[in-house]
Amino acid sequence: MADSPQHVAIIMDGNGRWARSRGLPRPAGHRASIKVVRRVVEECAQRKVRYLTLFAFSSENWRRPPDEVGMLMKLFLDALEREVADLHRNQVRLSFIGDRGLLGTELAQRMQNAEKLTEGNLGLRLIVAMAYGGRWDIAQACRSLAADAAAGMLAADDIDEALVAERLGLAQIPDPDLLIRTGGERRISNFLLWNLAYTELYFCDELWPEFGSAHLDAAFEFFAQRERRFGKTSGQIAAQADA
Repeated sequence: MADSPQHVAIIMDGNGRWARSRGLPRPAGHRASIKVVRRVVEECAQRKVRYLTLFAFSSENWRRPPDEVGMLMKLFLDALEREVADLHRNQVRLSFIGDRGLLGTELAQRMQNAEKLTEGNLGLRLIVAMAYGGRWDIAQACRSLAADAAAGMLAADDIDEALVAERLGLAQIPDPDLLIRTGGERRISNFLLWNLAYTELYFCDELWPEFGSAHLDAAFEFFAQRERRFGKTSGQIAAQADA
């Protein structure tokens, strides 16, 4: 059976539906989600999770109504202003993945400042995916490798999986062990397409603002029951455990 996950990734789905079910405007759901993020970060740190990656804003989310996108950008700015100092005090290292060129100057600068402030912290590594898409991630890695090949710095025949992985957003970070998606959908929605190749996938019906300690416990219990073979047979895994 699997040990505790060292890297947990979460698709935080259902904020708008949570607000709508209560007769509230959609922004109320997104504001409620911040409290859940704070609690999950704290609990993952307590459980000795080393890496936590949160899908905050996808490349497809730009298609939402402009007023909602603007509200989300302001929410991210406000959250950075409020939360970064506390994360720093608790030794959380914060980093971001995604296409920062699509973000406003102020938000991109705040993100960079937060990364610089917390870069020496040795606790939980919190990675926030902003303006991120899995296809974009793979494409930008390929562009980077192609540019090096064109410049004579790299032979095309030398490009392998390891070199591609080094150019992805999660370069130098182990692939997620466990993906949690809230909100009842059973898909990964263009999130970490390369990195989720052998990740255990856990889907729950609770909307993200409803996600609590008991739901996180259930996800970890699900993971603990999984046999992670990575292409090997159960017999090989058993033999390795007995060795």
